[in-house]
Amino acid sequence: MGNWIVNEGLSIAVIIVWLGLNGYLFWNFYLVYDEGEKYFYSRKLYGSALAWARAPAACLNFNCLLILLPVCRNLLSFLRGSSACCGRSLRRQLDRNLTFHKMVAWMIALHTAIHTGAHLFNVERLVDARVEANGTIQAALTDLGDREGESYLNFVRSRVPNPIGGINVAFTFLAGLTGVVITLALILIITSSTKTIRRSYFEVFWYTHHLFVIFFIGLVIHGAGKIVRGQTDKSLEKHNSTECEDKFTEWGNITSCPIPQFAGNEPMTWKWVVAPMVLYVFERLVRFWRSQQKVVITKVVTHPFKTIELQMKMKGFKMEVGQYIFVQCPAVSKLEWHPFTLTSAPEEDFFSIHIRIVGDWTEGLFKACGCDKTEFQDAWKMPKIAVDGPFGTASEDVFSYEVAMLVGAGIGVTPFASVLKSVWYRYVNDASTLRLKKIYFYWLCRDTQAFEWFADLLQSLETQMQERDNANFLVYNIYLTGWDESQATAFSLHHDQEKDVITGLKQKTLYGRPNWENEFKTIANAHTSSRVGVFLCGPESLAETLNKQSIANSTVDPRGVHFIFNKENF
Repeated sequence: MGNWIVNEGLSIAVIIVWLGLNGYLFWNFYLVYDEGEKYFYSRKLYGSALAWARAPAACLNFNCLLILLPVCRNLLSFLRGSSACCGRSLRRQLDRNLTFHKMVAWMIALHTAIHTGAHLFNVERLVDARVEANGTIQAALTDLGDREGESYLNFVRSRVPNPIGGINVAFTFLAGLTGVVITLALILIITSSTKTIRRSYFEVFWYTHHLFVIFFIGLVIHGAGKIVRGQTDKSLEKHNSTECEDKFTEWGNITSCPIPQFAGNEPMTWKWVVAPMVLYVFERLVRFWRSQQKVVITKVVTHPFKTIELQMKMKGFKMEVGQYIFVQCPAVSKLEWHPFTLTSAPEEDFFSIHIRIVGDWTEGLFKACGCDKTEFQDAWKMPKIAVDGPFGTASEDVFSYEVAMLVGAGIGVTPFASVLKSVWYRYVNDASTLRLKKIYFYWLCRDTQAFEWFADLLQSLETQMQERDNANFLVYNIYLTGWDESQATAFSLHHDQEKDVITGLKQKTLYGRPNWENEFKTIANAHTSSRVGVFLCGPESLAETLNKQSIANSTVDPRGVHFIFNKENF
């Protein structure tokens, strides 16, 4: 379940460009409002908080343009699968879509906090200027608009003091009301996106995340009230603010200082976000069209420890190794879609997924498929299933390497079922065309019985490789990390047997955790001039270890061994 992300983070170049554009926009708009002649009188009224409100607003527009693009799965999958559109290096960046999506979300949160905080100061100053300022330029600027032929600068027109005046602004002006709504929506979206919520209460995360619709609607109309105002170009020609600043009591009475005229800024946000919004709407239409395609469940296999395997067929379905699909079961929920990695190979005439029963939705699917019953279930009793996908992942690149290290931890072993099956099919059909010459597979699990189906797959591959006299093509190591004293005793008693007492494989199960430094050095010495693809599906702590070892054991010499780390992100 999940999608592949290459390396722990985005490339330094992408991050620098993205941060550079944010910095440029912030500084450029800050200078416009902090030094621009058009906003000279605006600064007198708002103070320095004006620039601190408008600069992050520009960055918000930019990041809201970006936030939807990484979740346009069909677009990214198309780009990734087309070598004509992008080469390997760009495809590797596309594989980091969720990492970038999260980074952009945190940047939006940061600029929202700055923007909101600055406007709180702005509103306080505007309300105070309307109520308390007398005989000052702030009072003169605030009173503009009260008489015919004048345009206002201070949008607060009532004389209600703070804090009631500030609350009125928040809930009676379009900008204030939409600002409150989109800020609350953003807070709910981000807080419900934490790892704990996603894993333990996925439905909460899924439903709350769809508040992005309200967020974008509010964002587009947020500036429609044009409350941030500046002096018009025509007024600037007749009224020089630096010369007339000290003559505010004589404005309109002397020819050189007529009453300044002001106008609000035209809304700009929609120009930034309309293109990605259209792309995302198209994305959802594609998903809806796919969801209407007929999917036939051809077989349901119940594995130990509440793991089920669904084998399905759908017209026109084409996949690559390690890809993932989104699955919906209307009998369980008409709205929820859940991602699952495909465990079948492209060479098979069906596609399959393995599902562990760990939550309400999976429990509902378990029962809908009749897996809680002992009698045989007829095919026509199977629930309706909708499928969206498949979507591209970094595991497609496994055949681009001469040597591959596959590391699966717990349920993270699932994506490698597709990879290993496909490797075998390609090896049987024509081994001479297979660039991949060696696979090192590591499986770390607390209890192999929970993934008995995968042990069966390894056993089948092991037997077939031996029959073809190429047992060394696949080197695998199984590490049982959750063993107890009784298991250790059984291990010592049966260690000399031909097959492992736990898995039934010739390769004996190891206890504890691998010494990754030794493993990398051994592989580096065996393949001194190869590009080794390191693929992980597992926790962040293990990812950090493997990423560091990949860097440490790669040579500076371009002709030497190079470990290229790839990680699947749940």
